[in-house]
Amino acid sequence: MGQTSQLGFTFEQTRRIWKVSELVGEVCSHLERQYADVWIEGEISNLRSASSGHIYFTLKDDEAQLGAVIFRKQVLLLRFRPEDGLQVLVRGRVSVYEQRGQMQVIAEFMEPVGAGSLQIAFEQLKAKLQQEGLFDQARKKALPAYPRCVGIVTSPTGAVIQDFLNIVNRRHAALDVLLYPALVQGESAAQEISAGIAYFNRAHNVDVIVIARGGGSLEDLGPFNSEPLARAIAASEVPVVSAVGHETDFTIADFVADLRAPTPSAAAELITSALHKIEEHVGLLALRLERACRYRLLHARDLLARLNADAALARLREGFSRRQQHLDELRFRMDGAIASALRKATLRLHEISVRLQRQNATHKLQFWRERLLALESRLAHALEVQVRDGAAALDGLTRHLNALSPLAVLQRGYALVYDEDGTLVKQSAQLSAGQQMTARLADGRVVSRVTEIFPERTSTK
Repeated sequence: MGQTSQLGFTFEQTRRIWKVSELVGEVCSHLERQYADVWIEGEISNLRSASSGHIYFTLKDDEAQLGAVIFRKQVLLLRFRPEDGLQVLVRGRVSVYEQRGQMQVIAEFMEPVGAGSLQIAFEQLKAKLQQEGLFDQARKKALPAYPRCVGIVTSPTGAVIQDFLNIVNRRHAALDVLLYPALVQGESAAQEISAGIAYFNRAHNVDVIVIARGGGSLEDLGPFNSEPLARAIAASEVPVVSAVGHETDFTIADFVADLRAPTPSAAAELITSALHKIEEHVGLLALRLERACRYRLLHARDLLARLNADAALARLREGFSRRQQHLDELRFRMDGAIASALRKATLRLHEISVRLQRQNATHKLQFWRERLLALESRLAHALEVQVRDGAAALDGLTRHLNALSPLAVLQRGYALVYDEDGTLVKQSAQLSAGQQMTARLADGRVVSRVTEIFPERTSTK
């Protein structure tokens, strides 16, 4: 509203004019402060994976949609593969992508709604390998009836190896057991177990390979649900027995292996034909291990929840992530532009090729080349004739001009006489005594004065 002065003039209140970047930055700061930690449920759509490792997608419900991004560092922590149409629960912060002025949520955590992420990852990998035929019974190898040496890949300090050795010693003392020590839990466990399988295949010193560990949660059994380990088992020339978890625990390794044993103890029984029942003891150890692992996991999660990242480092990471997001968008646009230009160029090339095929360009080119040569020859001859004729005409005109030139007459002893005004004197009557005159000779001028005039009569016939 304006204000009116005593004289009746209206003054506008001072207006603040924002720059676009300032206003967007202010809104972004407000949103990030107000919605620094939110949980959002929605359906994934328009999912795109960038070469940088970031994942861009849209969260939507029946009435609205919201852009979202999960950066590479958080993508590596996901236990499942995001897909379009999947209902998920996202935890993150609301921000603004300043280059486009678009509100988005930066996801820090994501899990499916109604099913665990590990379970979804398990089902996705299971369907993929089953489609490739890695579970087919036709490709599985039979175990030798009387093995002389067994290679076991497991933890050297766990109860599994001790129970396995006890059963083997009790039922088949002559059977040799070679242990390849490997972690059976953690990020590097799958790689170490695969290395053990590869070692026994190179050494050719065992008849059967057993991969074993006790029971546990789906998180604990994660290494045995990894794709690299599944492919290492499928590629093994030596029969592989999977002995992981309890009877109710199924892993990807169980489906790919040549034989699944319900437990590591059952694997020892199958190999040695022992009939001792030790499921209760193994189950008790597995339960204790599971409880200990869950306790440590809960304790670690509690410590992680209480840790606060340094604000400056967080802003630095966020700035880098925003620039990386902008770079990804530019890369998407560049890829689209290149693809469009390539399509147009291909279409244009096709059209030109069709037009060239319809016309015999070679013969036309030869015809016009010969025509051009003939025209060049005619032009050169015409120019030569014209120059020669022009030179002859110029020479004749020069001689004629020289013959008519007064200067040529002067060379024969004649002179041109001019009065004081510079007028050519043709008759003696034009001059008078005492008048100055100028005579033009062949080699100069002579100035003289008239002293006397003698007119001559010209005879007429």
